[in-house]
Amino acid sequence: MGAAVVCAGVAAWLLAERQHGTRRARLLLAGGAGVAAGPPSWSRVVAELRRLRHRSRPEWWSLAAGLLLALLGSSVIPFVAGAAGVPVLRRMRLARMAGRARERRVNAVIGLCGALAGEVRAGRQPGEALLRAARDSGGLGEAQDGVVAAARFGGDVAGALAVAARQPGAEGLLGLAACWRVAVDRGAGLADGLDRLDGALRAERDQRADLRAQLSGARATALLLAALPALGLLLGSAMGADPLRVLLHSGAGLGCLVAGAVFEGAGVWWAGRIVRGAEAV
Repeated sequence: MGAAVVCAGVAAWLLAERQHGTRRARLLLAGGAGVAAGPPSWSRVVAELRRLRHRSRPEWWSLAAGLLLALLGSSVIPFVAGAAGVPVLRRMRLARMAGRARERRVNAVIGLCGALAGEVRAGRQPGEALLRAARDSGGLGEAQDGVVAAARFGGDVAGALAVAARQPGAEGLLGLAACWRVAVDRGAGLADGLDRLDGALRAERDQRADLRAQLSGARATALLLAALPALGLLLGSAMGADPLRVLLHSGAGLGCLVAGAVFEGAGVWWAGRIVRGAEAV
């Protein structure tokens, strides 16, 4: 109830600020004449709550939940546990952001290979084609300046591509470097090699997407099992058993709480290890 009151207050404050700004803008545009503003609709409330959720860091909700449970259970233990969960959730959020950035770079590298093959088939020289493809696709990432300089001034383009491949998700540039080296040293067709490389990278990306789809059920099951203790607490509170007082203010309850937290953490870690092992293979 406390969390709901806080969220409602924040949403009301945001809506009031937005309405105040809208009213001032309408007065200025109307030359000072009063313009009636209607009451905020539920769609605006939902939009403001979503904006607040995207702006806030999800790890701080752990601290807020710990504070709420500490107030309800009259104990500092939930607050300490919520504070300890903040760095863990931050690490998970950063890992998820890194994974998304890696996938974007993989797609950019695939786009670079396809664009470069098209430019070469259009009759442009490899150096000029690489300059155009890199500018349009952005697949070189932070190493684009070095690769572009090597292509423009006759440097070691293959070596610059190998350096660029060290970025997470840019491993496909190693194949591009190999195609470039073979085309320059042996006079082989660059476009044919790029087409094969593009097909291989796309097949690998589709395989990873299929694997993630197959593992989504395992992730959902692990998440459901991890949420069962909270469901048990809610059911106990609904039945009038007062589980928070038993867990936080008795010796047997504290022992059960510690043992349950240990088994819960071990189970979540083991389920995550299984999923990560399948993704690595």
